[in-house]
Amino acid sequence: MVRSLCVGALCALTLAAQDYKTWSDYGGAADSSQYSALKQINKSNVTRLQVAWKFSTGDENKYSFNPIVVDDWMYVLARKHTIVALDAATGRERWAYSPGADTTAITHRGMNYWESKDRRERRILFASNQYLRALDALTGKPVETFGEGGKVDLKAGLDRDPATLRVVQSLSPGRVFEDMIILGSATNQGYGSAPGDIRAFDVRTGKLVWTFHTVPRPGEFGYDTWPKDAYKRVGGANVWTELALDAKRGILYAPTASAKYNFYGVDRSGANLFSDCLLALDARTGKRLWHYQTTHHDIWDYDHATAPKLLTVRHEGKTVEAVAQVTKQGFVFVFDRLTGKPLWPIEERKVPKSDMAGEETWPTQPFPTKPPPFARQTFTADDLSPYLSPADRAKFRDEILSARNEGMFTPPGTRNTVQMPGNNGGANWSGAAVDPATGTLFVVSKDLPAMLKLAKDPEQDKRLAASAGERYYTGFGFMIASDGLSPIKPPWTSLTAYDMNEGTIKWKIPLGEVPELAKKGIKNTGTHYPKVGPVVTAGGLIFTGTRDKKVRALDVNDGKVLWEHELDAALEGMPAIYELGGRQYIVFCAAAQVGLTPATQEKIRGAYVAFALPEGK
Repeated sequence: MVRSLCVGALCALTLAAQDYKTWSDYGGAADSSQYSALKQINKSNVTRLQVAWKFSTGDENKYSFNPIVVDDWMYVLARKHTIVALDAATGRERWAYSPGADTTAITHRGMNYWESKDRRERRILFASNQYLRALDALTGKPVETFGEGGKVDLKAGLDRDPATLRVVQSLSPGRVFEDMIILGSATNQGYGSAPGDIRAFDVRTGKLVWTFHTVPRPGEFGYDTWPKDAYKRVGGANVWTELALDAKRGILYAPTASAKYNFYGVDRSGANLFSDCLLALDARTGKRLWHYQTTHHDIWDYDHATAPKLLTVRHEGKTVEAVAQVTKQGFVFVFDRLTGKPLWPIEERKVPKSDMAGEETWPTQPFPTKPPPFARQTFTADDLSPYLSPADRAKFRDEILSARNEGMFTPPGTRNTVQMPGNNGGANWSGAAVDPATGTLFVVSKDLPAMLKLAKDPEQDKRLAASAGERYYTGFGFMIASDGLSPIKPPWTSLTAYDMNEGTIKWKIPLGEVPELAKKGIKNTGTHYPKVGPVVTAGGLIFTGTRDKKVRALDVNDGKVLWEHELDAALEGMPAIYELGGRQYIVFCAAAQVGLTPATQEKIRGAYVAFALPEGK
């Protein structure tokens, strides 16, 4: 009882500091909590939810956009990547803006909103075609005084020839802090990719405020974890996914990706800081406060794909403000948010060596002792799915038995290498949420084994401007059966709930289903190939959509499905939750591809769909 009272008291302080009743930030709040304190919709009435309004995306493009809501304004992406402002109570369109030819790589997962203290200036900030842009939030007109003619060239200022940089801009929206917007980047996956610098820009002028070099320069901490002058040619170590911000303390938590090239590191011997790190930076200056590297010298593409989650927990009799980082490997790393000290021991364990000439794999890798993993981390012939055809079963069995298969840190080589849960498995973007009232962490994960194999590609070498010596590329692929399903036995997607006060699993369930199998009575498989985000509410519910075209409300206590509704298209990303005129809404973006193979895929009939309780009841 004492422990419960303490946890309740400390969480009350957390909730007071952040009310969680609006949705003006991607993911609900700058801390990436994916939590709403609204509770009009709860376990007792969720079955009465009905469609309040719909807004068609107006095309057959795929969208996974998380709407943002400010007052009664909602901002979405639709109609060939047009930004549309809606009335959040009715779905009626107010204005629309299209970047035209500049829709390339638009931030289609979400956008940023900023307003001045007197609210006279209100801006929508987004990126497209490698430019950061600003719109007037009330009119949809470009802010011409931002950067040059309303845009900032994101390829500039990276100490590389901009003409050589293919990709810089991330599809994720970054974070607004005070009068700055802080951005990661999405460098390409190959040799010669752009640096992964984390940068802050002034929201009024577009001017660069600070830069953090994720591949350190001479004199900077971590420079000695790379070959000399690696920063001049090595790219990556970027934040392509979501950032988390402790606005009260001005601390930015940045989850970095692997260095490039992803699967072969002969040209970057060393531990390679700050790739695959959880970085804590001073949000005002970009100064490093602490870091923890979860994969040393990554040659598996084990980049961090999910935002760090900020929690306040009761640990060993003390109140601890913590940060949790979930990974593709299925691990949960948990640290003191201020010091970077692990809450539970993390062991450096010996891992296999590479058999590639010149490849110096790191001898050990970090393994958290608590909490337990949320994903399966091995894949053998005994784990093959019962739903495989005889031909697929024979093929995968032969591949597995002939491959190198020594665990998740088996180095790729010129022989097939099994990777599980895979470089596109585990937790992905938007795939975790927290309940600050209980210290509970919820993680969506997928089990999708991959098969890696290195080979030379002279044609790709010719396309690169500068020689970096001998190069190898992966002929890698996710292990997919002829019917489009994973070869591992289900569940393929799971939702795991952790008690982060104890570092234990509370419950775990399959999330979603595969329509083709469900029609045959085969359920509880989990959906296939998910990139979906849960949102937790004070009403005791978890809302999420899945690729089976269904939206669901689950009980936070046990994961039981309390309500579900089928839409016209599959879903990716996360819903938005807000309140207007005393009425709570949940809006989903249903505009993803459903179907496992070309023969079963349908045309996307995308829409933003808002749910609410019946009016007046």
